Amino acid sequence: MNIKSITLLVLLTGLTFAAFSQNKEQAFVNENLKFAEQQTQSMINSMGGNFAGKYPRSFNHKGELTTTDGNDWTDGFFPGTLWYLYELSGDTAWKNYAQEWTNPLESGKYNTSHHDIGFLMYCSFGNGYRLSPNEKYKAILIQSAESALKRFNPKVGSIQSWNYGKAWDGVTEWHFPVIIDNMMNLELLFWASKTTGDPRFRNIAITHANTTLKNHIRPDFSTYHVVDYDTATGAVKDRATCQGYSDNSTWARGQAWAIYGFTMTYRETQDPAYLNVAKKLADWYLHNPNLPADKIPYWDFNAGQDGYTPENKSKALTVTEKYRDASAAAIVCSALFELSELSKDKTYRKAAIEILHNLASPAYRAALGKNGNFLLMHCVGSIPHGGEVDVPIVYADYYFMEALQRYKKSMK
Repeated sequence: MNIKSITLLVLLTGLTFAAFSQNKEQAFVNENLKFAEQQTQSMINSMGGNFAGKYPRSFNHKGELTTTDGNDWTDGFFPGTLWYLYELSGDTAWKNYAQEWTNPLESGKYNTSHHDIGFLMYCSFGNGYRLSPNEKYKAILIQSAESALKRFNPKVGSIQSWNYGKAWDGVTEWHFPVIIDNMMNLELLFWASKTTGDPRFRNIAITHANTTLKNHIRPDFSTYHVVDYDTATGAVKDRATCQGYSDNSTWARGQAWAIYGFTMTYRETQDPAYLNVAKKLADWYLHNPNLPADKIPYWDFNAGQDGYTPENKSKALTVTEKYRDASAAAIVCSALFELSELSKDKTYRKAAIEILHNLASPAYRAALGKNGNFLLMHCVGSIPHGGEVDVPIVYADYYFMEALQRYKKSMK
């Protein structure tokens, strides 16, 4: 066999292997989509077949579906999941369901009582406008962004997260608490600025991101959950946790919000400072010695370890069991697909694929018709509050479906 023949054979072998790999990847997406369609249809059927004023949130240990009424921060996730089912399948039946479950959330556009208007409105109406543009959804989203600005304090340089004055321990006072989760709500503001041409939304989003970058991230690129500020001076008064193990520990979902939030902020600004911190946050997660081999984290990276002491030992914070949090993994997984694309670093895509396959394994993906008809098992809401421990949670499913869509997109 001559050199040309050998070269041609190698080329053809490579092309065949690439085609086989892509077919295998597509089969994985198709199988998970089919499962998600069947499971979500069962969820809808269990709730009466049509929207009836309730949004699924979790499934408790008594075997009961827990729901919310449109005023909870999680209510945008189920409509968002329906939009992703429509995007992945092209089936207009899912578009109809998505609209049916999205439209009742319209009154949320005036919500100024908390920072989660981004989760509530952008996951629902934002995906709806992206996939089915219309002027009504556009107007709702713009008003939602206006409402978000009401919580911005220029002295602090942040959007306030919560209102209450006492921390979880019932003693510490928080005057202007900002949580790392709040990075996720900036995407609504960036969208509003691009759509309206009004720089206010973008400028406030960047200011908030910069304040978070300065005060929420430790030198090793782990994260604090809560930073409280003095509203008169803008000075940091407290760095603490609310849903993690201790003030100096790293709550897994908080690290996930940070990775996702700064990746998104780089996408919207192209400021390399945000890409740099997103990569370092992701690297801290992926290379952490306390991360299990399957890359599905424990609820807190430091629970029960020496040097990490809960301030209130009489409450649920004494729980040191190493519960996994599939919701944190799903958020990180989705973020890593985008981080790989933006950074041109394929190692992040490789890690994302590994996490996605592990989430889709029997260890974390529910059996058909089980788990209250949610997609993923083994999530943690808030151990300090004794809520939603080792159960399915709706936002885990949302980011799992988003990750699946980003995986499909990355194969092209």
